[in-house]
This record gives sequence, C-alpha cells and structure tokens, in this order.
Amino acid sequence: MQLTLWTYEGPPHIGAMRIATAMEGVHYVLHAPQGDTYADLLFTMIERNKKRPPVTYTTFQARDLGGDTADLFKSTARDAYERFKPEAMLVGASCTAELIQDDPGGLAKALGLPVPVVPLELPAYQKKENWGAAETFYQLVRTFAGPYALPPGTKREPRAAGVRASCNILGPAALGFRNRDDLKEITSLLGEIGVDIKVVAPLGARPSDLARLGDADFNVVLYPEIAGQAATWLQRTFDQKTVKTVPIGVGATRAFIEEVASLAGVDASHLLSPEASRLPWYSRSVDSTYLTGKRVFVFGDATHAIAAAKVASKELGFTVVGLGTYSREFGREMREAAKLYAVEPLITDDYLEVEAKVHELQPELVLGTQMERHIAKRLGIPCAVISSPVHVQDFPARHSPQMGFEGANVLFDTWVHPLMMGLEEHLLAMFREDFEFHDDAAPSHLGHSKVREASKATTPIADAAIASAAAVATASDADVSVVEAPAIISGWAPEAEHELAKIPFFVRGKARRNTERYAAEKGIATITIETLYDAKAHYSR
Repeated sequence: MQLTLWTYEGPPHIGAMRIATAMEGVHYVLHAPQGDTYADLLFTMIERNKKRPPVTYTTFQARDLGGDTADLFKSTARDAYERFKPEAMLVGASCTAELIQDDPGGLAKALGLPVPVVPLELPAYQKKENWGAAETFYQLVRTFAGPYALPPGTKREPRAAGVRASCNILGPAALGFRNRDDLKEITSLLGEIGVDIKVVAPLGARPSDLARLGDADFNVVLYPEIAGQAATWLQRTFDQKTVKTVPIGVGATRAFIEEVASLAGVDASHLLSPEASRLPWYSRSVDSTYLTGKRVFVFGDATHAIAAAKVASKELGFTVVGLGTYSREFGREMREAAKLYAVEPLITDDYLEVEAKVHELQPELVLGTQMERHIAKRLGIPCAVISSPVHVQDFPARHSPQMGFEGANVLFDTWVHPLMMGLEEHLLAMFREDFEFHDDAAPSHLGHSKVREASKATTPIADAAIASAAAVATASDADVSVVEAPAIISGWAPEAEHELAKIPFFVRGKARRNTERYAAEKGIATITIETLYDAKAHYSR
C-alpha cells in the first residue's frame, strides 16, 4: 500500500456497492467502521442518484473493538433484513473491517435468514474496485443461475425455426462511465437488428432476473471489466456464445452489428450505412486535415482506452503516442493494443507516473479520466474524458452515449472541439491589444461610455513574437519524424518558458520538442529566449 492523494479505483467493497446499487431487490450489509460511510456520496452527489445506495453499515467505532464486533454485525444484518425485506443479501467487510476477521459470511449464514445470502470474499489489500464489482456480479450470477445449469457436457437445444434470437446485455452498472446512455443506444440497435433482450444485468436486474440468464441464445458484454468473468461462466455452463466486440466508434459498431447478426442468423446489412454517423463524413472533409497527425495520449480503463486509441487512429487520423490503463487485470490486452501503434504501454495506477509520461510526450490532446483532465490542465494541453473515474460533469442529465453510431457523434464532438477551440484562443491572443478587445475594453453591447475598471495589467504580445514562435512550432513533420529524440533534455530559463507560453497551446508541444532537440544537438544546457529564436531560424530554412 502507499499513501496517495488520488486513486483510480477504490477498494473492492466499492465495486460490490456498485453492483448492489445497480440492481433491484438486493441489499448489502457491510462490516465497516464509521468513516467508511463516505461511499454513499459517490452515488448521491457524483452520479446524482435520487436514492441512496442499498447498503447498511455496522459502523463500529474504536470503543467497540474491545467488545464483540461479531454480535454487532449479526444484529445489523438481522435489522437490515427486517427493515428492507430484500430478495437477496450481500454480506462482506470493508478494507478496515477485514483486519478484524469476523467472517461476515459465516455470521450471516448462522442467522438463518429466509432469503439467499451471498458472502463476498474481497481481498482489499490485493484487489481493487473493478475486480470487486466483477467478483460480486459473478457470485450473484452463480448463485441464482447455477441451479438451472445444463448437465455437464450437454449442448444447447437449437433455436426453433421462426423464433427470434435473444440475448442478455451484461456489464452496465452504477458509477459506470455513460453506462445508462450506452445501454439505451445498444438496446435500440439490437432491436433494429432483430434480436430480443432477455435480461440486462446488473443495471436494473432483480435476483429473479439472474435466474433467467440461461434462457438467452447469447450474451453481449459491453464492459468486460465488470461482466467478463460472469460471461465466461455462462458460456461454460449454458453453452452461450459471447459477443466481445465493444461498439465504441463507427468501425467497431459495424463490427458489433456483424457479429450479433451472425450469432442471431439474420441479415443486418441495412444497418451498415456509412452515413449512420457524422464522424466519417467529417473525417473525409477538407476541414479535418487540421486534425491529421495530431499527437494523442490515451489512458483509462482498458475497454475505453483501447477503443479510444482505435477511434483516434483509424477514424480521426490522430497519431497515438501513448496508451495505458490502470486495469492491471487487462495488461495482456493492453500490451497487444499498444503494439498496433508502436508505443510502450503504460500499465500503472500511480497518477504521478501518468503525469510524468504526459509531460515527457507533450501530446496535443489527452484522452483520459478525471485525473488526466487535471494533469492536462496543469500542462496546458487540451483534454477530453473517456473513462471512469469521473466527476459530476461526466454524469450528464442529457443523453450522451459513447457506444453505437450516436456515441460516435458524441466522441467526434467531445474530442475535436478542444482542438478547434485552440484556434479561437489563438486569435484572441493575437488581438488582445486591439482597441475593441483589450482587457480594459467595455463589452461592445454596453457602448464606449461604460469602460470597465482594469482588473490587471496586460503585457503586449507583438505580432512578430507570435509569428516567430509559431514558426518553431510548425517545423515540418518530416523533420520531427526522422530525427530521434535527444538523450539529454535541456533545462528552460524562466524567461524562455514565458516566451514559449505565448505560442498557441495546440502547437506549443511541437515548439518545445523542436527547441529541446536543437539545444541538445548544440550542447546547450539551458534554453534561453535566444535559443528559442535560434531554433526558429534553424527550422525555418
């Protein structure tokens, strides 16, 4: 363990809470100290649920440790059943209570409650939130679908002629990134393909729904981090195929349609129209040439990061210069994906390592989590959020999916706008001293007689300085690609950093790299303003 200001995932009992909160008729009794009740705020304040999660805490305090905390758990579990009357109960311990070793599963079993009780063994000091969610969902699926399992070695009966194919949608959960909107989009798409949906789980499912999972012909796994383990068990137990294509981006959505149609035995070619999303049209337009080759760094959970890198590279023409995940369980998949872009995968849950990598690569766009938003803002780099963990602004009230053709439109808007707005900011900087636009000028709609009091002094930016600095940034891509990065990175004098800051942020990274390369070649230890302009002259020849 390590002390940190930020974590990409909480302990595994938070994952269990995500499953319990997503489902109906399930209650979670958590053996935990008083301080662990903070987790409620994740669902009520950040996800903005209208009800608190179905969790009861034992909330033992320091003085209780001298007594019988096992009795405290048993009385809490009994009271929770009497109050909420759930169809099923989950019982487990938080990371702190795990040290007490009270065995919540055994204690709950001894109570003889008249509903199924699913004990959770979640090793808090070895595993994290997504693993906890996947393990909880898997245990629930085994508990309720297990009694209906096919005898070992038995194959499924073929679907009767004329009967529509059916599937389960697995993976959407509480606190998931745009899970609600993705589910709506994919439900509609499956209906257009001609496939019925038997069960959606865990989101909105009851324990009795899990018992019907074996009735479907196949499973659609939208989020492997949550449902991959359960889907593997269902395939082994009920001989159900699994759709593994995650439909993020136009290309992946078409591949998803083809895979589903193949398993369902239907023709879905009418859904493969190239104009189903506006993203392909824009990528072919002359305006998109501004985006071609933009250097992008991608980090998040494995599913979203791998999909985002593919969309960025294949559908928007970006150059992926960095790719990584905090999902160590999906390290193999991440390494395979990184090979496609000839980059070294960054597999870590330390945000400081991620920040160092972004600083080293100086990309022109960062696609990541809420933490990468903070990192990019600190470094002056445009950013878009593509993955959990996220804050309240990424649980929008509006429909904003990431999956399907409409999801591709959302990606197009979300990723392109930070880059395009750079042009506007550049123009504002160029004309900052204009009589109409300078900081002391009154808003034009108020007239010239009402002049605002100056809030701060401004420093003029000469057109020549901007033109010179921009020239460094716009050195040919060919020059950048054929010369390897220098082994020694020169330091920057404060006045040189200040001058560099005048360059539009969407090309500032290239200016920095070119100048540092020039300084390294010349053996310059500290980059000054003169070095910056010498580099400009060198690359302008």
